Amino acid sequence: MKLFSSVHDVTDINELVADALRLKHAPHEHKHLGKNKTLGLIFLNPSLRTRMSTQIAGANLGMQVMVLNIDKEGWALELQDGAVMNGTTVEHIREAAAVLGEYCDIIGVRSFPGLKNREEDYSEAIFNKFVKYCGVPVVSLESATRHPLQSLADLVTIEELKTRDRPKVLLTWAPHIKPLPQAVPNSFAEWMCKADVDFTIAHPKGYELNTEFTNGAKITHNQDEALAGADFIYVKNWSAYEPYGQVFGGNEDWMLTNQKLQQTNNAKVMHCLPVRRNLELSDEILDGPNSVVIHEAGNRVWAAQAVLKLMLEELE
Repeated sequence: MKLFSSVHDVTDINELVADALRLKHAPHEHKHLGKNKTLGLIFLNPSLRTRMSTQIAGANLGMQVMVLNIDKEGWALELQDGAVMNGTTVEHIREAAAVLGEYCDIIGVRSFPGLKNREEDYSEAIFNKFVKYCGVPVVSLESATRHPLQSLADLVTIEELKTRDRPKVLLTWAPHIKPLPQAVPNSFAEWMCKADVDFTIAHPKGYELNTEFTNGAKITHNQDEALAGADFIYVKNWSAYEPYGQVFGGNEDWMLTNQKLQQTNNAKVMHCLPVRRNLELSDEILDGPNSVVIHEAGNRVWAAQAVLKLMLEELE
């Protein structure tokens, strides 16, 4: 594997999930793979779980891990080809990515959308330019439209905790104080549509995701209807795809509570974190027995390690 940017880069998702669970029980078994190899993690946006989990995953495989918060520690990057760089940008992404490729055997890149221009965000210009110019395998640490390491960890969590062969999985929209990217729900939907689950998306009218990511999902605007019999509930806010990046008022009652949880099959509640308590999810859910958000965050290590292991095996 030379690129991990979405579920479409994975040949066998069931085997990848199984490998992540094997690594969870034997994290240092493949330490020889990363000997004398360097993993560079490039962040254009803040990170807690993605940074720490991927650093641990690389170290478990014997890699040297370097982290660059390029938005704070690097030069301002120019993205446009043919630009006359007489403004605030100091270094072109062509040179920056190529130099990083000289230093690293694998690179991870994290960048967020601006939520202003849909065409620009969905072109994945920043991530794709790193892929084009660095010359080494690249892992998405979240991009404008997807968060595949998170989604893989989510699927690992569902596989590990499910109590029936084909669980009912619900992705439900939640309130927030500001517009958030569609990357996590896009990616989660895309992975669930490839997995062996009964998958539903519930959201208020106006928050439809791009159908490219939801093909195969059942979609409803009735949260109570969707909650009925659910085994897993993935809670996440996102802004509108059309009109792009917008939010609409009046949906505060979409926050999940214990009362709503009574309609489910004692569902396990998931969230990618960070979560705004008592806005996206209530204290009673997060601190209660149905929450698996910490367990899910722990699985971020094994998801990242399974992907890095595949890449290292091809570098041998």
